[in-house]
Amino acid sequence: MKKSIIMSSIIILIAFIISIYVYPQMPDKIASHWDHKGQVDGYISKSWGLFLMPVLSLVILALFIFIPKIDPLKKNLKKFRKYYDRFIVLFILFLFYIYLLTIFWNLNYKFNMTQMIIPAFGILFYYIGILTENAKQNWFIGIKTPWTLSNNKVWEKTHKVGGQLFKIAGLLTLIGILFPNYAIYFFLIPVLFAAIYSIIYSYFEYQKLNKQK
Repeated sequence: MKKSIIMSSIIILIAFIISIYVYPQMPDKIASHWDHKGQVDGYISKSWGLFLMPVLSLVILALFIFIPKIDPLKKNLKKFRKYYDRFIVLFILFLFYIYLLTIFWNLNYKFNMTQMIIPAFGILFYYIGILTENAKQNWFIGIKTPWTLSNNKVWEKTHKVGGQLFKIAGLLTLIGILFPNYAIYFFLIPVLFAAIYSIIYSYFEYQKLNKQK
């Protein structure tokens, strides 16, 4: 945990340093949001645009640190802690990458924002699949339904299936790089399917186990 906190803190510190360094070079209003075709459709003030992501990253890191301390099933969380710690660093890197893209765009390095963001989402979803596969029953990480939280066997089966689906979703998301105008579909449909299917699967698996009793 200490290593992941140190690495994440360094990334966030670099983000703050970059914000201070580029502040004089940035316009008063900077692009902050892009539509599914990669076109700018939202602006924000320079101060918010430069410092919001580093501050948000800091808050999220604090939450990641806090979760293991308050989870009633913290003993189970320790069983997959190395995967959780890696996710912390990966997620902070994910936010940092999006932050850098925003900075470069507003410094007039024009590119298709959708195509640049898609790889980050693909990698993130794939690792979420790995984390899901290895997650043990807890209250904060994983596919938390009444049925997975009520039965450990349902939790294990659901997370094996869900983990595979999220990894597939990550790979399908990467295909969106080739079709930037339709990338949102390669991103949203597989992820929504993985989430919804996992929830439904957990219900039917719970019912099946109950009938076997």
